[in-house]
Amino acid sequence: MTSATDPLPLSTVPRLIATDLDGTLLRDDNSVSDRTVAALAAAEEAGIEVFFVTGRPARWMDVVSDHVHGHGLAICGNGAAVVDLHDGGRLIQVRDLPRSTALDVVQALRDAVPGTSFAVELSTGIHYEPEYPPFHLDPGATVATAEKLLYEEKPEEAAPVLKLLAHHTELTPDGFLTAARVAAGGHASITRSSPTALLEVSGLGVSKASTLALCCAERGISADEVVAFGDMPNDVEMLSWAGTSYAMGNAHPDVVAAASGRTVANNEDGVAVVIEEIIERQRQHR
Repeated sequence: MTSATDPLPLSTVPRLIATDLDGTLLRDDNSVSDRTVAALAAAEEAGIEVFFVTGRPARWMDVVSDHVHGHGLAICGNGAAVVDLHDGGRLIQVRDLPRSTALDVVQALRDAVPGTSFAVELSTGIHYEPEYPPFHLDPGATVATAEKLLYEEKPEEAAPVLKLLAHHTELTPDGFLTAARVAAGGHASITRSSPTALLEVSGLGVSKASTLALCCAERGISADEVVAFGDMPNDVEMLSWAGTSYAMGNAHPDVVAAASGRTVANNEDGVAVVIEEIIERQRQHR
């Protein structure tokens, strides 16, 4: 029995489900459907851990915090932080972007892609340049140039930089991503998850995939035992790493190419569809 668009046989019994949030687990209105809530609970009951793996910061995780079972952990900031949602989003692990590296990226993009504006996501909150689209969810943000935002008067007291964000008003999203990787890809990991020309810059080698791999290694879980879901370029490495992976029906073409299978769109509960199939297969093989 199957209802996914492109189901795959699972070579091993899954021990962990890793799912992106926006455009994947969440519907377009940022809700988690009753069907998805039930599927997540069924996975945990069956002994399958569920990790939310997202570009969101911990403070924007309230949309799913009630649906984290067991361990309570989530991977935020595209792999820059592992947080405990049972403890108010407390940081468990940080893989920061060194401020000197962030400054190198800022300079490289200012030179190569004029018109780029920046925001700096710290472990304590986000701050941005005057030209950057304002964050209405973060009214307390400092507005200043990226160079000032990244300045360390007392390095030992400076909050870690989780990621740098770069925005352009004229370039296409994929065009901006390509240009930025050419200009600054040697300094840091650069990706995107927004439908606009908004890029996310992390420490070199930091991604959803690399942090998920670390979390799995701590639990003795291999890549073959992971089922992953995603829809945007910042999910590509994770979907390539996981033993079984699904691109959503609404996914970016690069995600479709990276995933080993496809499911239906986020608004059709594509993650829940696959989880239900996994649970059903386990019941049939008992």
